[in-house]
Formats: sequence, structure tokens, C-alpha cells
Amino acid sequence: MQLGMIGLGRMGANMVRRLMRDGHQCFVFDLNPDNVRQIEAEGAIAARSIEDLVNKMEKPRAIWIMVPAGAATEQTVDTLSIFMSGGDTIIDGGNSHFKDDVRRAKSLSEKGIHYIDVGTSGGIWGAERGYCLMIGGEKEVFEHLNPVFKTLSPGRGEIERTHGRESNPESLSVTAEDGYLYCGPSGSGHFVKMVHNGIEYGLMQAYAEGFDIMRNAISTELPEEHRFDLNLADIAEVWRRGSVVGSWLLDLTAMALLENPSLSKYSGFVQDSGEGRWTIQAAIEEAVPADVLAASLFTRFRSRQEHTYAEKVLSAMRHKFGGHVERPAGG
Repeated sequence: MQLGMIGLGRMGANMVRRLMRDGHQCFVFDLNPDNVRQIEAEGAIAARSIEDLVNKMEKPRAIWIMVPAGAATEQTVDTLSIFMSGGDTIIDGGNSHFKDDVRRAKSLSEKGIHYIDVGTSGGIWGAERGYCLMIGGEKEVFEHLNPVFKTLSPGRGEIERTHGRESNPESLSVTAEDGYLYCGPSGSGHFVKMVHNGIEYGLMQAYAEGFDIMRNAISTELPEEHRFDLNLADIAEVWRRGSVVGSWLLDLTAMALLENPSLSKYSGFVQDSGEGRWTIQAAIEEAVPADVLAASLFTRFRSRQEHTYAEKVLSAMRHKFGGHVERPAGG
């Protein structure tokens, strides 16, 4: 299947590689010509501009946007809408606010252009592991693009099937077990991804605080008989094996602690990418208590003023799963 990709950063380029490996024909554009040349050398068809990208593709076209949420995405959607035709599809795979998706889908529909919002999780590891995809938009368009979603998703792999799913085949999505899901109308994909990222904040904060407590178990403020000099890398490793708190985030934490036990490479300055704030805003609008998620967001705000070991654990996890580079110590 043909697919256009605008944005060849950490995730966009790897998504193109995964698609090409499975036989899809990819047309690419990025504001950085070096990024375009690199992926062109691997087999993609390069474009000099967005207009050139659109003109090179066969109708009906499907073009995936993988650029930062906000002004960059808005400008890209507006430019595409000038050159695309009725029946074409714009796919936003970034982290747009779901309300922006609803607005864009309505505006584009007046021109006959379809709009699909895809919450994409997988970070810099997605080329090999695959991407978890949460998809919103018209059901028929989702079904048309199914070959693309199937290629990008991780597939069932070796994950044990959830007990009971086989007894409810009609009420449950078949694709969810493959790592991609049609969530509903426009905006629903990014809404689910927004909450996903809010939960991610809470999970990361829980790990970070736990490791901070264990690191300080050697504190001289404690009675000598209550002090423990713990090997955090080994603890992270043993928790990976059979523990109820095992997860991919813990896997990445174990890697970081093995490489740099003191986490001296990390400042503890922790950014937030927006989705955590939006999750709390949604909770307020729905009058849903979200104590843990709100606290984890506020901790990130505080991290920019003072740096604890817990915040360095957060920095390490963000770097490991997404390649996010925090402000260095002293910077």
C-alpha cells in the first residue's frame, strides 16, 4: 500500500522503515533534507515539498503526519488540505489534543478529505517492537488503512491471551490483541492516548519514588541496625522476573541503573509533553478524581526547581523509552 510520511524524526523514520520492510511503498518529506536523503537511500521515494509529495502519490492518497503537536501539525494539515483531493486521508500520528482532531475532521470533511487521529506509543524502539496504535475517525477509512496499521503494530507475539476473550468474540475487537484498536469517532484515538500518557506519568512516578526510598535506606539519619545498602540495579532486575510490578518501564529502569547506578548523567529536570496536563483537564471536566495522575504531573513541575534521585529515575526512563534528552546537570 502507498503511504506518505511527513516528519522523519525519531519515530517517523522508523515507522517508514518498518512499513518498507513489509512491502509498503513510502513517500517521504521532512524540513531537514538530510533526514530525507537518509531514508531515501533506504528505499523511500523522496519529495522536495508537501505539494511534491502529494503529486507523486496515486489517488486516493493517505498521508501520515509525524510532527510536533500544536502549530507544526496545524500548519501541515492546512498545507495538505490545499493540495489533497476528495477521498484522500490525512493521518495525524502525533500527540494532538483530541478537541483539535474533532475540529479538523469537521473542517476537512467539507472538502471531502478524511481525517484519522492515531495515538502512537512505542518510542524509539518501535521499529523493532512495533507501535501500539489507538485510532479514531471514520470506521470505513480505518478499515481501508488496516494494512498500514497491521504492519506498524507489534502483533500478538508471545503475550499470553487474556483469559475469557475467546468466549466474547463478537463484543471485543480482534485487532486489540495485535496492538492496534479502532476506538471510535474523530478524537477518540488521541483521547485514549492522552489518558495512556497520563497513566504513564503515574506509573513512572511510583517507580521513581520507590527507588528513591531504597536508595536512601542507607541514610545516617536512620538507626544503624535499620540501614540497608541496597543494589538498585539488582533489585530492578529481580523485579523483572515474576514480580507483579514487572513492566517495560521497569525493564528500561533496570537498563539505566545497570549503566549508571548513581544516575549522575541525568539532572532530574523532567519535562512534560502536554498529555498529562490534558488528562487532568479532562478529569476536571468529567469530575473524575485523579489524585495520582495529578500529583505525578505536579512533581514534574517541581523537578525543574530541585532535583531528587526519584526525578533522575524519571529522566532515565524518559531517555530510555523515547530518547528524550533532559537539561544536563548544571545546565
